[in-house]
Amino acid sequence: MNSPVSKVETFIVTVPRDTPYLGPLGPGERINSRGYVVRKGNGTIYPSVDRSIAVRITCDDGSDGWGETYGICAPRATTEIINDLLVPELIGRDPEDVETIWDDLYGLMRVRGCTSGFHVDAITALDIALWDLRARAHGVPLWQMLGERQRERIPGYLSGLPAGNLEERVAMAVRFQQEGHDAFKIHTAVSTEGIVEEVAALRQALGDDALLMVDLHWKFDPAGALALAERLAPYQPFFAEAPIKPEDVDGLAWLAERSPVPIAAGEEWYTEHDARLRLNRGSIAFIQPEMGHAGITQYRRIARLADTAGVTMAPHATVGTGLFLAASLHMSSTVARFWRHEWQHSVFARSLQLLETDMAYVDGHYVLPTGPGLGVRPGPRFWDYAELAT
Repeated sequence: MNSPVSKVETFIVTVPRDTPYLGPLGPGERINSRGYVVRKGNGTIYPSVDRSIAVRITCDDGSDGWGETYGICAPRATTEIINDLLVPELIGRDPEDVETIWDDLYGLMRVRGCTSGFHVDAITALDIALWDLRARAHGVPLWQMLGERQRERIPGYLSGLPAGNLEERVAMAVRFQQEGHDAFKIHTAVSTEGIVEEVAALRQALGDDALLMVDLHWKFDPAGALALAERLAPYQPFFAEAPIKPEDVDGLAWLAERSPVPIAAGEEWYTEHDARLRLNRGSIAFIQPEMGHAGITQYRRIARLADTAGVTMAPHATVGTGLFLAASLHMSSTVARFWRHEWQHSVFARSLQLLETDMAYVDGHYVLPTGPGLGVRPGPRFWDYAELAT
Protein backbone atom coordinates (compact mmCIF):
# COMPACT_ATOMS: atom_id res chain seq x y z
CA MET A 1 0.00 0.00 0.00
CA ASN A 2 1.23 3.48 -0.86
CA SER A 3 0.78 6.51 1.38
CA PRO A 4 -2.97 6.76 2.14
CA VAL A 5 -5.24 9.76 1.72
CA SER A 6 -5.26 11.89 4.87
CA LYS A 7 -6.93 15.19 3.89
CA VAL A 8 -9.30 16.61 1.28
CA GLU A 9 -9.94 20.32 0.69
CA THR A 10 -12.66 21.71 -1.58
CA PHE A 11 -12.61 25.16 -3.16
CA ILE A 12 -15.28 27.15 -4.98
CA VAL A 13 -13.50 29.23 -7.62
CA THR A 14 -15.47 32.24 -8.90
CA VAL A 15 -14.05 34.51 -11.60
CA PRO A 16 -16.11 37.58 -12.61
CA ARG A 17 -16.71 38.25 -16.30
CA ASP A 18 -18.03 41.32 -18.11
CA THR A 19 -20.17 39.39 -20.60
CA PRO A 20 -22.10 36.29 -19.45
CA TYR A 21 -21.14 32.91 -20.86
CA LEU A 22 -22.50 32.39 -24.42
CA GLY A 23 -22.78 36.14 -25.01
CA PRO A 24 -24.67 39.31 -24.04
CA LEU A 25 -28.16 39.06 -22.61
CA GLY A 26 -30.82 38.58 -25.26
CA PRO A 27 -34.40 39.85 -25.45
CA GLY A 28 -36.31 39.07 -22.27
CA GLU A 29 -33.23 37.79 -20.42
CA ARG A 30 -32.09 39.13 -17.05
CA ILE A 31 -29.65 38.27 -14.30
CA ASN A 32 -31.68 37.16 -11.28
CA SER A 33 -31.12 37.83 -7.59
CA ARG A 34 -28.67 34.93 -7.26
CA GLY A 35 -26.59 35.94 -10.25
CA TYR A 36 -28.04 33.49 -12.81
CA VAL A 37 -29.55 34.02 -16.23
CA VAL A 38 -32.05 31.66 -17.87
CA ARG A 39 -31.34 31.60 -21.60
CA LYS A 40 -34.59 31.90 -23.52
CA GLY A 41 -33.12 29.87 -26.39
CA ASN A 42 -33.01 26.63 -24.40
CA GLY A 43 -34.51 27.32 -20.97
CA THR A 44 -31.22 26.47 -19.23
CA ILE A 45 -29.81 28.40 -16.28
CA TYR A 46 -26.26 29.75 -16.41
CA PRO A 47 -24.22 31.85 -13.97
CA SER A 48 -23.16 35.40 -14.84
CA VAL A 49 -19.64 34.51 -13.61
CA ASP A 50 -17.20 31.70 -14.37
CA ARG A 51 -17.38 29.22 -11.50
CA SER A 52 -15.90 25.82 -10.78
CA ILE A 53 -15.05 23.45 -7.92
CA ALA A 54 -11.46 22.36 -7.30
CA VAL A 55 -10.22 19.81 -4.79
CA ARG A 56 -6.82 19.06 -3.32
CA ILE A 57 -6.18 15.58 -1.92
CA THR A 58 -3.20 15.17 0.40
CA CYS A 59 -1.64 11.91 1.54
CA ASP A 60 0.16 11.02 4.78
CA ASP A 61 3.55 11.56 3.15
CA GLY A 62 2.63 15.13 2.09
CA SER A 63 2.11 14.36 -1.59
CA ASP A 64 -0.96 15.94 -3.14
CA GLY A 65 -3.08 15.95 -6.27
CA TRP A 66 -5.60 18.33 -7.78
CA GLY A 67 -8.99 17.67 -9.32
CA GLU A 68 -11.93 19.69 -10.57
CA THR A 69 -15.59 19.33 -11.45
CA TYR A 70 -18.61 21.34 -12.53
CA GLY A 71 -19.54 24.12 -10.16
CA ILE A 72 -21.34 26.59 -12.36
CA CYS A 73 -24.69 26.23 -10.56
CA ALA A 74 -25.38 25.65 -6.83
CA PRO A 75 -21.72 24.79 -6.14
CA ARG A 76 -22.31 24.19 -2.45
CA ALA A 77 -24.53 21.23 -3.32
CA THR A 78 -21.49 19.51 -4.81
CA THR A 79 -19.01 20.56 -2.13
CA GLU A 80 -21.40 19.35 0.60
CA ILE A 81 -21.62 15.93 -1.08
CA ILE A 82 -17.83 15.79 -1.22
CA ASN A 83 -17.27 16.87 2.36
CA ASP A 84 -20.23 15.13 4.03
CA LEU A 85 -20.59 11.88 2.10
CA LEU A 86 -17.42 11.10 0.16
CA VAL A 87 -14.44 12.37 2.14
CA PRO A 88 -15.07 10.16 5.20
CA GLU A 89 -15.07 7.13 2.88
CA LEU A 90 -11.96 8.30 1.03
CA ILE A 91 -9.69 8.96 4.01
CA GLY A 92 -7.23 6.10 4.42
CA ARG A 93 -7.62 4.80 0.86
CA ASP A 94 -4.69 4.15 -1.48
CA PRO A 95 -4.68 6.38 -4.63
CA GLU A 96 -3.48 3.37 -6.62
CA ASP A 97 -6.98 1.95 -6.16
CA VAL A 98 -8.58 4.88 -7.95
CA GLU A 99 -10.93 2.88 -10.19
CA THR A 100 -12.18 0.74 -7.30
CA ILE A 101 -12.62 3.92 -5.26
CA TRP A 102 -14.81 5.37 -8.03
CA ASP A 103 -17.02 2.29 -7.99
CA ASP A 104 -17.26 2.33 -4.20
CA LEU A 105 -18.18 6.04 -3.99
CA TYR A 106 -20.73 5.67 -6.78
CA GLY A 107 -22.32 2.74 -5.00
CA LEU A 108 -22.94 4.75 -1.84
CA MET A 109 -26.01 6.45 -3.33
CA ARG A 110 -27.07 4.18 -6.21
CA VAL A 111 -30.19 2.88 -4.47
CA ARG A 112 -31.32 6.47 -3.92
CA GLY A 113 -31.24 7.23 -7.63
CA CYS A 114 -28.06 9.34 -7.53
CA THR A 115 -26.49 7.94 -10.69
CA SER A 116 -25.50 11.28 -12.26
CA GLY A 117 -25.80 14.98 -11.41
CA PHE A 118 -24.26 16.53 -8.33
CA HIS A 119 -23.29 13.17 -6.79
CA VAL A 120 -21.23 11.99 -9.75
CA ASP A 121 -19.80 15.49 -10.28
CA ALA A 122 -18.52 15.25 -6.70
CA ILE A 123 -16.88 11.88 -7.40
CA THR A 124 -15.34 13.33 -10.56
CA ALA A 125 -13.38 15.98 -8.66
CA LEU A 126 -11.89 13.34 -6.38
CA ASP A 127 -11.24 10.91 -9.24
CA ILE A 128 -9.17 13.43 -11.20
CA ALA A 129 -7.20 14.37 -8.09
CA LEU A 130 -6.45 10.70 -7.33
CA TRP A 131 -5.22 10.11 -10.88
CA ASP A 132 -3.05 13.24 -10.58
CA LEU A 133 -1.64 11.92 -7.29
CA ARG A 134 -1.02 8.50 -8.78
CA ALA A 135 0.82 9.81 -11.84
CA ARG A 136 2.86 12.26 -9.77
CA ALA A 137 3.87 9.43 -7.41
CA HIS A 138 5.17 7.52 -10.45
CA GLY A 139 6.90 10.67 -11.76
CA VAL A 140 5.16 10.52 -15.15
CA PRO A 141 2.68 12.69 -17.04
CA LEU A 142 -0.89 11.50 -16.68
CA TRP A 143 -1.22 10.21 -20.24
CA GLN A 144 1.39 7.52 -19.53
CA MET A 145 -0.98 6.03 -16.95
CA LEU A 146 -3.87 5.99 -19.43
CA GLY A 147 -2.61 4.29 -22.59
CA GLU A 148 -0.38 4.53 -25.63
CA ARG A 149 0.10 8.04 -26.96
CA GLN A 150 -1.55 8.57 -30.34
CA ARG A 151 -0.74 12.25 -30.98
CA GLU A 152 1.66 14.92 -29.73
CA ARG A 153 -0.81 17.81 -30.06
CA ILE A 154 -4.58 17.74 -29.78
CA PRO A 155 -6.45 19.24 -32.75
CA GLY A 156 -9.24 21.59 -31.72
CA TYR A 157 -12.20 23.48 -33.06
CA LEU A 158 -13.50 26.90 -32.15
CA SER A 159 -16.65 26.91 -30.03
CA GLY A 160 -18.91 29.91 -29.55
CA LEU A 161 -19.25 33.33 -31.09
CA PRO A 162 -20.23 35.40 -28.02
CA ALA A 163 -21.38 38.60 -29.72
CA GLY A 164 -24.65 40.48 -29.42
CA ASN A 165 -26.19 39.90 -32.86
CA LEU A 166 -25.79 37.94 -36.07
CA GLU A 167 -23.76 40.58 -37.88
CA GLU A 168 -21.27 40.75 -35.01
CA ARG A 169 -21.06 36.96 -34.74
CA VAL A 170 -20.30 36.62 -38.44
CA ALA A 171 -17.65 39.33 -38.20
CA MET A 172 -16.10 37.53 -35.23
CA ALA A 173 -15.99 34.25 -37.17
CA VAL A 174 -14.33 35.97 -40.13
CA ARG A 175 -11.64 37.41 -37.84
CA PHE A 176 -10.96 33.97 -36.40
CA GLN A 177 -10.79 32.51 -39.90
CA GLN A 178 -8.26 35.15 -40.89
CA GLU A 179 -6.18 33.99 -37.91
CA GLY A 180 -6.15 30.48 -39.35
CA HIS A 181 -9.14 28.74 -37.73
CA ASP A 182 -11.14 26.43 -40.00
CA ALA A 183 -13.86 24.87 -37.78
CA PHE A 184 -16.61 26.80 -35.97
CA LYS A 185 -19.43 25.73 -33.68
CA ILE A 186 -22.32 28.04 -32.92
CA HIS A 187 -24.33 27.98 -29.69
CA THR A 188 -27.90 28.16 -30.90
CA ALA A 189 -29.27 29.09 -27.48
CA VAL A 190 -28.25 32.63 -28.44
CA SER A 191 -29.08 32.46 -32.17
CA THR A 192 -31.75 35.13 -31.76
CA GLU A 193 -32.06 35.82 -35.49
CA GLY A 194 -32.69 32.16 -36.29
CA ILE A 195 -30.54 29.01 -36.44
CA VAL A 196 -30.80 28.40 -40.19
CA GLU A 197 -30.24 32.09 -40.85
CA GLU A 198 -27.07 32.06 -38.76
CA VAL A 199 -25.65 28.95 -40.40
CA ALA A 200 -26.48 30.34 -43.86
CA ALA A 201 -24.77 33.65 -43.07
CA LEU A 202 -21.68 31.90 -41.73
CA ARG A 203 -21.46 29.59 -44.75
CA GLN A 204 -21.64 32.57 -47.09
CA ALA A 205 -19.02 34.53 -45.14
CA LEU A 206 -16.61 31.67 -44.44
CA GLY A 207 -16.86 29.73 -47.69
CA ASP A 208 -17.34 26.08 -48.53
CA ASP A 209 -14.12 24.85 -46.91
CA ALA A 210 -14.99 25.95 -43.37
CA LEU A 211 -16.40 23.29 -41.05
CA LEU A 212 -19.61 24.41 -39.33
CA MET A 213 -21.21 22.71 -36.33
CA VAL A 214 -24.41 23.60 -34.48
CA ASP A 215 -24.98 23.03 -30.76
CA LEU A 216 -28.76 22.71 -30.41
CA HIS A 217 -28.77 22.59 -26.60
CA TRP A 218 -31.41 19.84 -26.30
CA LYS A 219 -34.21 22.20 -27.39
CA PHE A 220 -36.10 20.05 -29.97
CA ASP A 221 -38.24 16.96 -30.05
CA PRO A 222 -37.15 14.29 -32.58
CA ALA A 223 -39.50 15.46 -35.34
CA GLY A 224 -38.52 19.09 -34.86
CA ALA A 225 -34.82 18.21 -34.86
CA LEU A 226 -35.23 16.23 -38.09
CA ALA A 227 -37.07 19.10 -39.75
CA LEU A 228 -34.31 21.49 -38.73
CA ALA A 229 -31.58 19.10 -39.94
CA GLU A 230 -33.27 18.94 -43.33
CA ARG A 231 -33.31 22.74 -43.54
CA LEU A 232 -29.66 22.91 -42.48
CA ALA A 233 -28.44 20.18 -44.82
CA PRO A 234 -27.86 22.47 -47.85
CA TYR A 235 -25.28 24.37 -45.77
CA GLN A 236 -23.40 21.13 -45.00
CA PRO A 237 -23.02 21.20 -41.21
CA PHE A 238 -20.34 18.81 -40.01
CA PHE A 239 -22.55 17.75 -37.10
CA ALA A 240 -25.57 18.77 -35.06
CA GLU A 241 -24.91 18.51 -31.33
CA ALA A 242 -27.35 17.69 -28.53
CA PRO A 243 -30.46 17.99 -30.70
CA ILE A 244 -33.04 16.54 -28.30
CA LYS A 245 -33.59 16.05 -24.57
CA PRO A 246 -31.05 13.57 -23.18
CA GLU A 247 -33.77 11.50 -21.52
CA ASP A 248 -35.15 10.49 -24.93
CA VAL A 249 -32.95 7.50 -25.75
CA ASP A 250 -35.35 6.13 -28.36
CA GLY A 251 -35.77 9.55 -29.96
CA LEU A 252 -32.03 10.00 -30.36
CA ALA A 253 -31.73 6.68 -32.18
CA TRP A 254 -34.75 7.51 -34.36
CA LEU A 255 -33.25 10.88 -35.28
CA ALA A 256 -29.75 9.58 -36.01
CA GLU A 257 -31.14 6.99 -38.42
CA ARG A 258 -32.95 9.66 -40.45
CA SER A 259 -30.96 12.87 -40.12
CA PRO A 260 -29.05 14.13 -43.18
CA VAL A 261 -26.66 15.82 -40.71
CA PRO A 262 -24.43 13.65 -38.49
CA ILE A 263 -25.46 13.70 -34.83
CA ALA A 264 -23.12 14.39 -31.90
CA ALA A 265 -23.99 13.99 -28.22
CA GLY A 266 -22.64 12.93 -24.87
CA GLU A 267 -21.53 15.88 -22.75
CA GLU A 268 -24.26 15.12 -20.19
CA TRP A 269 -23.54 11.37 -20.08
CA TYR A 270 -21.80 10.85 -16.77
CA THR A 271 -20.97 7.17 -16.86
CA GLU A 272 -20.42 4.12 -19.00
CA HIS A 273 -23.99 3.14 -18.11
CA ASP A 274 -25.34 6.32 -19.74
CA ALA A 275 -23.15 5.84 -22.80
CA ARG A 276 -23.94 2.15 -23.29
CA LEU A 277 -27.68 2.84 -23.54
CA ARG A 278 -27.09 5.16 -26.52
CA LEU A 279 -24.11 3.53 -28.19
CA ASN A 280 -25.88 0.18 -28.31
CA ARG A 281 -28.61 1.86 -30.33
CA GLY A 282 -26.24 3.28 -32.96
CA SER A 283 -27.45 6.74 -32.00
CA ILE A 284 -24.56 9.04 -32.89
CA ALA A 285 -21.62 9.70 -35.20
CA PHE A 286 -19.57 11.64 -32.60
CA ILE A 287 -19.42 11.18 -28.84
CA GLN A 288 -18.56 14.21 -26.70
CA PRO A 289 -17.53 13.13 -23.20
CA GLU A 290 -17.06 15.98 -20.72
CA MET A 291 -14.21 15.38 -18.29
CA GLY A 292 -15.83 17.72 -15.77
CA HIS A 293 -18.75 15.29 -15.48
CA ALA A 294 -17.23 11.87 -16.18
CA GLY A 295 -13.81 12.12 -14.58
CA ILE A 296 -10.91 10.06 -15.83
CA THR A 297 -12.17 6.65 -14.74
CA GLN A 298 -15.51 6.93 -16.52
CA TYR A 299 -14.03 8.82 -19.48
CA ARG A 300 -11.74 5.85 -20.11
CA ARG A 301 -14.61 3.39 -19.88
CA ILE A 302 -16.77 5.49 -22.19
CA ALA A 303 -13.89 5.75 -24.68
CA ARG A 304 -13.58 1.94 -24.78
CA LEU A 305 -17.30 1.58 -25.47
CA ALA A 306 -17.11 4.20 -28.22
CA ASP A 307 -14.17 2.47 -29.87
CA THR A 308 -16.03 -0.85 -29.87
CA ALA A 309 -19.09 0.87 -31.35
CA GLY A 310 -17.03 2.61 -34.04
CA VAL A 311 -17.98 6.08 -32.81
CA THR A 312 -15.49 8.95 -33.08
CA MET A 313 -14.50 10.99 -30.02
CA ALA A 314 -14.94 14.78 -30.11
CA PRO A 315 -14.58 15.75 -26.43
CA HIS A 316 -16.55 18.57 -24.87
CA ALA A 317 -15.01 21.54 -23.04
CA THR A 318 -16.78 23.92 -20.68
CA VAL A 319 -16.32 26.51 -17.95
CA GLY A 320 -13.53 25.60 -15.53
CA THR A 321 -10.16 26.60 -14.15
CA GLY A 322 -8.31 24.38 -16.64
CA LEU A 323 -7.67 21.44 -14.28
CA PHE A 324 -10.23 19.06 -15.75
CA LEU A 325 -9.45 20.36 -19.24
CA ALA A 326 -5.84 19.25 -18.75
CA ALA A 327 -7.12 15.79 -17.78
CA SER A 328 -9.27 15.72 -20.93
CA LEU A 329 -6.27 16.57 -23.09
CA HIS A 330 -4.17 13.81 -21.54
CA MET A 331 -6.96 11.33 -22.21
CA SER A 332 -7.44 12.66 -25.75
CA SER A 333 -3.79 12.02 -26.57
CA THR A 334 -4.35 8.28 -26.05
CA VAL A 335 -7.64 7.78 -27.93
CA ALA A 336 -7.25 6.13 -31.34
CA ARG A 337 -10.62 7.06 -32.89
CA PHE A 338 -10.49 10.83 -32.42
CA TRP A 339 -11.56 13.93 -34.37
CA ARG A 340 -10.99 17.20 -32.49
CA HIS A 341 -11.37 18.64 -28.99
CA GLU A 342 -13.66 21.60 -28.35
CA TRP A 343 -11.86 24.92 -27.71
CA GLN A 344 -13.94 27.35 -25.69
CA HIS A 345 -11.80 30.35 -26.51
CA SER A 346 -13.73 32.71 -24.20
CA VAL A 347 -12.95 30.40 -21.25
CA PHE A 348 -9.53 28.93 -22.04
CA ALA A 349 -7.50 32.15 -22.02
CA ARG A 350 -9.01 33.10 -18.67
CA SER A 351 -8.21 29.67 -17.25
CA LEU A 352 -4.54 29.91 -18.16
CA GLN A 353 -4.24 33.00 -15.98
CA LEU A 354 -5.13 30.88 -12.93
CA LEU A 355 -2.59 28.10 -13.49
CA GLU A 356 1.07 27.25 -13.47
CA THR A 357 1.38 25.27 -16.71
CA ASP A 358 2.77 25.18 -20.22
CA MET A 359 -0.60 24.07 -21.61
CA ALA A 360 -1.52 26.25 -24.61
CA TYR A 361 -3.58 26.53 -27.77
CA VAL A 362 -1.52 27.25 -30.89
CA ASP A 363 -2.33 26.99 -34.61
CA GLY A 364 -5.61 25.18 -34.04
CA HIS A 365 -4.12 22.65 -31.62
CA TYR A 366 -3.89 22.22 -27.86
CA VAL A 367 -0.36 21.84 -26.57
CA LEU A 368 -0.44 19.08 -23.96
CA PRO A 369 0.87 20.15 -20.54
CA THR A 370 4.14 18.52 -19.53
CA GLY A 371 5.48 17.51 -16.14
CA PRO A 372 4.18 14.83 -13.79
CA GLY A 373 0.49 14.23 -13.28
CA LEU A 374 -1.88 16.69 -14.88
CA GLY A 375 0.97 19.08 -15.66
CA VAL A 376 -1.07 21.95 -14.22
CA ARG A 377 -1.18 23.42 -10.73
CA PRO A 378 -3.04 26.41 -9.29
CA GLY A 379 -1.02 29.59 -9.66
CA PRO A 380 -1.05 32.77 -7.55
CA ARG A 381 -4.15 34.23 -9.25
CA PHE A 382 -6.13 31.06 -8.53
CA TRP A 383 -6.06 31.94 -4.85
CA ASP A 384 -7.51 35.38 -5.54
CA TYR A 385 -10.75 33.68 -6.60
CA ALA A 386 -10.81 30.49 -4.50
CA GLU A 387 -12.97 30.08 -1.40
CA LEU A 388 -12.47 27.10 0.91
CA ALA A 389 -15.76 25.21 1.24
CA THR A 390 -16.04 23.54 4.65
